[in-house]
Amino acid sequence: MKAIYPGSFDPVTNGHIDIIERAAKLVDKLVVAVAMNLEKEAMFETQERVDLLRQACRHLANVEVDYFHGLTVSYARKHEARLIIKGLRAVSDFEFELQQALMNKRLDDGIETMFMMTSAEYLFLSSSMVKQLAMLGASVTGLVPDGVEKLLLEKTKLMQR
Repeated sequence: MKAIYPGSFDPVTNGHIDIIERAAKLVDKLVVAVAMNLEKEAMFETQERVDLLRQACRHLANVEVDYFHGLTVSYARKHEARLIIKGLRAVSDFEFELQQALMNKRLDDGIETMFMMTSAEYLFLSSSMVKQLAMLGASVTGLVPDGVEKLLLEKTKLMQR
């Protein structure tokens, strides 16, 4: 079975990697798809996010990284994926993701959504929090893959000038 794990990944965190590694064990092929969200102003360009994810997922043979804009269901349909994976941290995530899953089901009832709880060590972690910590000069070691940390520090130094 082929699955899609969509997200903005701005930047990818170790919480995302946790979901990717666990989901990759459940499916034959997992496409981690960077969504271009017009409502959010991204710190990282789309290609940077794709490159960082490819680097962080290089140890997973059945994981492919791609990007898309538009509806997740359309992307899944185009790539013949019948499953969308969504990571959850808290009840607030569930409310939003449930609405999305129900709308996706309405748009294509042949595509299922599976929710995966992040591991307990990452329940507090979000891309927004990581960016905020970095901009305030705090360490993000252990929160993001190594390549992400380096680029995040470079970007935040540029923004502070």
